[in-house]
Amino acid sequence: MNNSKSIRRLYARIRFVLSLFILGLVVSGATAIPLADELDMLTQWMGLPAAADPRHYTGLDAWLLTVRAALHTVDARMPFLFYGTDWLAFGHFAIAIAFLGPWREPVRNVWVITFGMIVCVLVIPYALVFGPLRGIPFYWRLIDCAFGVAGFFPLLWCRLMIGQLERRGVSAY
Repeated sequence: MNNSKSIRRLYARIRFVLSLFILGLVVSGATAIPLADELDMLTQWMGLPAAADPRHYTGLDAWLLTVRAALHTVDARMPFLFYGTDWLAFGHFAIAIAFLGPWREPVRNVWVITFGMIVCVLVIPYALVFGPLRGIPFYWRLIDCAFGVAGFFPLLWCRLMIGQLERRGVSAY
């Protein structure tokens, strides 16, 4: 395979992986906005009654019902607290925009990939330290940690492919 074709293939792979990563950030951010409605839909999908009392359930059911009740309480009494999750969503969108740099020029913007990998690693201690302080069940903290793991490996793959471009002397495409 000639060098030009393999370079184009590397760019296509990098852009595909980064497109999925960016989409994941956008979807994750968008889901931070309608939390109460999402919990209503999830608990309904799980067959839990709308008026279910979390004290009569265990495990994941109890946790989801507890969170749903808390979100409805906040929505009714202190809706301004949701402004924090609106900003969480904004943060996801802003980070997604940053990844357009390496999508467009991977070698030049490889630092964004490195930054993303570092942040993905930091998700794990962050969830494991702050989760217990906020009363988050261990299994839910593991789900949070899984987002860091799931984000790290595609970025690592991109970093390795960018390294191939660098070794071939590619600085811009």
